[in-house]
Amino acid sequence: MNRHLLPEEIDQLLDGEVGFGTAPLKQHVRTCAECGAELESARALVGQLEQLPHFAVSPRFSEQVMERVHVFVPWHVALADSVRAFVPRQRRWRTAAWAGVGTLASLVLIAVLWVATRLDATLFVLELGVERVRAAGAWAFSNLVVSLFGDTAGQALSASGPAGIVAVLLITLLTALLAVGALRMVVAGARRR
Repeated sequence: MNRHLLPEEIDQLLDGEVGFGTAPLKQHVRTCAECGAELESARALVGQLEQLPHFAVSPRFSEQVMERVHVFVPWHVALADSVRAFVPRQRRWRTAAWAGVGTLASLVLIAVLWVATRLDATLFVLELGVERVRAAGAWAFSNLVVSLFGDTAGQALSASGPAGIVAVLLITLLTALLAVGALRMVVAGARRR
């Protein structure tokens, strides 16, 4: 062998492994003083390690380690665990809970089927509700504009129609966002000082 032993080969000799590959290693150790010294040093270290006292691990060691480990829990597992926490442990209460859930699901199904069979009435009520909400929002917004900027601004807003209301809303939203950003910059600057 034209080279010195590798750490894995010294470990093989320390472990007392046998086989056709160990004979050349043993022969090399007999002829190479450096590798022989390395093997003896490793044997001395193993001997010292074996003389160290053996410590028993605390019974709560694994629990204490796992308390510090942050385990990623997928959302579906967390959801299943949350649902399981609400399921009663006793059979009679679990049966009552399932009966309640079944009754609620049946009522929801009946309501959905009733609405589906009267789709024209449902659409009419939905359209009426949307129109009322839109009208109330436009009235509130125009009153806000009149109270902030006066009657002239309110008349100009009502004359501009829906496009003017949307433009004013966008400008107001943009101004509010800029004001919030500026306020955050001022607060961040004050914190740095």
